[in-house]
Amino acid sequence: MYQVKNQIYKDMTKTQKSALCNFLRTFVKKFSDMNIDDMFEKFLDDEKYYLKINNPRFEFLENYLDDDKFREDTMLFIKECKKYYNYKKQQEPLIQAQRAYEKKKREFLRELKMSKEKPTQKQLYYYERLCKKYNLEKKELNSKLEARNEIDRILNENDCRNIIK
Repeated sequence: MYQVKNQIYKDMTKTQKSALCNFLRTFVKKFSDMNIDDMFEKFLDDEKYYLKINNPRFEFLENYLDDDKFREDTMLFIKECKKYYNYKKQQEPLIQAQRAYEKKKREFLRELKMSKEKPTQKQLYYYERLCKKYNLEKKELNSKLEARNEIDRILNENDCRNIIK
């Protein structure tokens, strides 16, 4: 898509070209279910309408709308945008799988770090209070991970008991 962007709209300024291309990209994304010809016609109709009511989005397009070169360039860009978004859509399952993998990896590394750190005073105090409340025997807690798991175990066991009663 970026190679095509460099080849089209040669007679527009850099700002005009950028604004038009950004708008067309979002336009294609919004109307992705339409075919390329219909998309171009809708874009053309919209721009003519806005020019007619004297509220154009792109004032500079007034001179280009009926030009064959403009039509050719716009069709080419819309086609490339459509290809780009279809490709992104096909890649979505891979991207989701990669995100899930990265999330698991971060969780593993977080737990690894916790297993090497001493438990905090808050964890130890909370653990003692839970043991006292539920009449449990205290264990020696050597890491934050162990303290977290032990506290979770006590809470889950006692939540289950409360539900059964």
